[in-house]
Amino acid sequence: MKSIFIKILLLLFGVEAFATSQRADKLLYKGIEYDLFSNPLEIYFEKNPDKRPRHVYGGVIIESTDLWRGYVATFEIKDNKLIVKDIQIHCIDTADRNNHDISWESVIIEVFPEPKEMEVDWFTGLLVLPLGNLMNYVHMGYGSTYENYILLEINEGNLETEKHFNYIEYENFKGRQFQAFKKTREYKKIKKDLRKGGNSKKFIDSFLRSYVTDYTSKILIE
Repeated sequence: MKSIFIKILLLLFGVEAFATSQRADKLLYKGIEYDLFSNPLEIYFEKNPDKRPRHVYGGVIIESTDLWRGYVATFEIKDNKLIVKDIQIHCIDTADRNNHDISWESVIIEVFPEPKEMEVDWFTGLLVLPLGNLMNYVHMGYGSTYENYILLEINEGNLETEKHFNYIEYENFKGRQFQAFKKTREYKKIKKDLRKGGNSKKFIDSFLRSYVTDYTSKILIE
């Protein structure tokens, strides 16, 4: 399901809150690092808000419109299990008062203090891995279109299914997935919630179709 964090942004501030292209998490899969157009840690931080990392400088949270969630996580599929390997946030080098360069700092020990690989067993959903050339840039969330896609279905942290699409096949898949999603109670609930933000029914359906892999936790079609 779409992360609660992004859903709250949409409900409180409208789609403009998510109207900037977002910096992706990373996934190591079969020896290759991919951008990950999904955010598995958001479910964990919803249940454990005190664990959410913050990029802070001088007591002030550093806001970034291309990183609303506040961090970039790196995951790996290992022995068919989803594992979080690192979590990084922006930090500012304060050694030189005249040159506050922003760099990245690992905070995974602060989030998961135990010195072991953390299995993401709280996550059930679809992981979207874009690859190849950028076909169409969209300045909103993960809305841009790429040449090819890998779609991974995860059930309680375990890899269940892997599918490959070119961009035309992927758009067709999303259309069929959305039609199946419209028959569910979850669709009706989400649509009702988003209507409270003043968005039209037509716009909501267009939005949910575009991001249907975020709002559905498994492949609904054959």
